[in-house]
Amino acid sequence: MSMIERVIAKAKSDVKTIVFPEGNEERTILAAERLMKEGIARPILLGDPEDISAFAVRLGADLTGITTMNPLSGGKFEKYAAALYEIRKNKGVTQSDAENLCLDPMYYGIMMVKMGDADGLVSGAVHTTGDMLRPALQIIKTKPEMKIVSSSFLMDCPDKSLGEDGLLVYADCVVMPCPTAEELAYIAIAAADTARRLCGFEQPRVAMLSFSTKGSAKHESVSKVQKAVEIAHELAPELLLDGEMQFDAALVPEIGESKAKGSPVAGHANVLIFPDLQAGNIGYKITQRIGKADCFAVLQGLNKPCNDLSRGCTVDDIVHTAAMTAVQAQA
Repeated sequence: MSMIERVIAKAKSDVKTIVFPEGNEERTILAAERLMKEGIARPILLGDPEDISAFAVRLGADLTGITTMNPLSGGKFEKYAAALYEIRKNKGVTQSDAENLCLDPMYYGIMMVKMGDADGLVSGAVHTTGDMLRPALQIIKTKPEMKIVSSSFLMDCPDKSLGEDGLLVYADCVVMPCPTAEELAYIAIAAADTARRLCGFEQPRVAMLSFSTKGSAKHESVSKVQKAVEIAHELAPELLLDGEMQFDAALVPEIGESKAKGSPVAGHANVLIFPDLQAGNIGYKITQRIGKADCFAVLQGLNKPCNDLSRGCTVDDIVHTAAMTAVQAQA
């Protein structure tokens, strides 16, 4: 069973409600049909119900049992607007501003998650990451123990000698361009949690990556990773984490033994933390394209799960992201 098959099976074991702000988008409608029929999640499609119904007819999609909702006539508009005003009034948001924001399906969907009327949110087939992340940070905010939101990429590799039977977690590959040492430490802790919850790793083994292994090179960027290791150990002393180390030292046992003798992680890492977004983004795409790995992305660090899609996403991508969001919500 592949990683995503295990995630889907887990989502089915405790079905959650996932809201889609892009409810009148064709791929989203087709994905909602599959989620409902296969018992993976209970979808809510935001938008004009008549428009959504017309799209479904044209696509041949059966939306039986799926809730479609116009934010203005959804029954909780005033409640959400009042709650949003209370959350944001110290930032200068007026009651009128809050009402206007709740007309936006993205804000309305985020408020559904905040108020417990949905367990998670998935968007991005039309909107950018920032379109979703801004209201999510304003309203849902980060977990108490987290200071930032970041991303993890779950890389399911054909080479089963890597990581955990071919499964690796990469972070951060989407959100934080130039993380500080402290932010890198929080990314590492969040990625380890993602590895446990979504990948089923009993023991995340976290490698903090660099172009240096254990002081083999001197540079300020190496020092940043070394400092991140110290901070991560202070924040999560129980976490199996080591660095700084090069990519091959993290993954290949004989190289890990040679370059970082005695390390509890070197040569056996299953969670890889990249020093910045350039390295992370390039690294996951190399693994995906040259290494032929299946790739699945999630956001981490929010109080409640909201996940982002690529605007070039497929129906499968939406189904898979919704399943991962549901599993995050189970936690």
